[in-house]
Amino acid sequence: MAYVITDPCIDVKDGDCTTACPVDCIYEGGRSFYIHPDECINCGLCLSVCPVDAILFDEDIAGHKQAYIAANREFFGPDVTGWGAPGGWERGRTSPLDHPLMAAFPVRKATTMTAG
Repeated sequence: MAYVITDPCIDVKDGDCTTACPVDCIYEGGRSFYIHPDECINCGLCLSVCPVDAILFDEDIAGHKQAYIAANREFFGPDVTGWGAPGGWERGRTSPLDHPLMAAFPVRKATTMTAG
């Protein structure tokens, strides 16, 4: 069980979730962030700060968004980054790559996030 980043994050990547995460289990890809499912401790802090509601609990995901569960896991596998279980984000561990599901998503125009 883990939290999962879904399509509202694509091309937005606000980053508040990475700051809030106490175990640094959120990693940056080219167009989206990804939560490592084995490193996530299910605290929900990332969910509480995501300005675009991109983060969902994996057991609550229904329908077409189910594919994002696999996308978050597979991002760390040999077919995308090959990172395996990095053990926590560190400066410089970003990738220009994305899972094919995220990479194929239509490009969004740049948006500016503003405080509420």
